[in-house]
Amino acid sequence: MMSNSSSKFLVAAALIMAVTGSAGAAGIDPPWNPPPEGGKNFTVPGVDNVPDLYGDINDPDLVVFFAGNQYMVVRELVSAFQAAYPAYKRVFVETLPPGILADQIEQGALVVGNLRISLKPDVYAAGRRRMQQLEQDKHWFARMADYARNRLAIMTSLGNPEHIGGWTDLAQTGLAICMPNPKWEGIAANTIIPALHDAGGDALVDKIYREKVADGSAFLTRIHHRETPMRIMEGKCTAGAVWYTEAYFHATLKQHPISLVALPDAQNRVAIYTAGVLKDAPHPQAGEDFLAFLQSAQGQAVYAKYGFLPVH
Repeated sequence: MMSNSSSKFLVAAALIMAVTGSAGAAGIDPPWNPPPEGGKNFTVPGVDNVPDLYGDINDPDLVVFFAGNQYMVVRELVSAFQAAYPAYKRVFVETLPPGILADQIEQGALVVGNLRISLKPDVYAAGRRRMQQLEQDKHWFARMADYARNRLAIMTSLGNPEHIGGWTDLAQTGLAICMPNPKWEGIAANTIIPALHDAGGDALVDKIYREKVADGSAFLTRIHHRETPMRIMEGKCTAGAVWYTEAYFHATLKQHPISLVALPDAQNRVAIYTAGVLKDAPHPQAGEDFLAFLQSAQGQAVYAKYGFLPVH
C-alpha cells in the first residue's frame, strides 16, 4: 500500500510534469497534427516520435514522398483523397527534405533509428526547379504537374521581441537564428540565399551563412520545417527563415508561441511545387489519381486552408 508521503510525491511530480514535462511538451513537440486513428498510440516526445512518416507502411496502396514543408497538410489531404477515391485504403507519406527523399530513392531505403523502410514512391513532389533538374538528369517521371505556390517569411518568438522586419535584421550580432541548410534544402540555395543577396549582396549572405554559422549564432537545420519552430519554442533560436505556410501554421492555426513576419514583395521569392508520377511506380494508377486530386478543387481547398497559393 502506498504511503501518504509517496502519494504526495507522485501528485507533486504529476503537477510538475503537467506544467514543464511531457504533458507541457505535448503541445510543442511534433506531431502537430492528429495522428492516424486505429491502433495503440505510443508516441513519446523525444524518444519514440516519427512525425515525418505518416500512414500505413504495410502493403500501401499509394506511397507519396512530399517535400517536408507540406507536413501540415498531410492528414487532411490524405483523408480528403481517400474520401474522393475510396479504393485506396492504405496510404503512406513521407515529408522529409527533398534532397533526403531523392537519396532514399537512389539508395533504395531510408533508415531511421532501428527502422529500415524500402518502399518505392509512386509520387515524388518538390519545388519545380528540383523536379525539372531530376527529370533532366535522371528521367524519373512519367508525368509531372504543378499544384501549389509558396512564398518566404520569417518566424520569430512570440511578439517578435527583436522587432525583426526583414532579411538584414537577421544579421544582428549575437542574434540566434535558424537557417535551412543549402546542402539538402532547396529553399536555402534556390530561394533564401537569392533573397538575401537581393537585400544585402554578398556581404549579407556571407554574414548569415558563414560568419554567424562560424560564431555559433546561426544554426543550420537538418529538417528545417521541424527544427526551426521547435528551436524557437525551446528558446534556442529567436528567429528563422521559413516558408510562409510554416509560420502561418504555427502562429495562426496552432497558436504556438510564435509570430509570423510577412516579407514585402520586394524582399520575397515565390516557389512553385510540382509533383511527378515515377516511371517505376509500384501503383501507377494511384499516382495518377493522386496528381489529379492535387489539382482538383478539393485538393486546392486543403492547400488554401493552410496558406498556400494556387498555381495560377
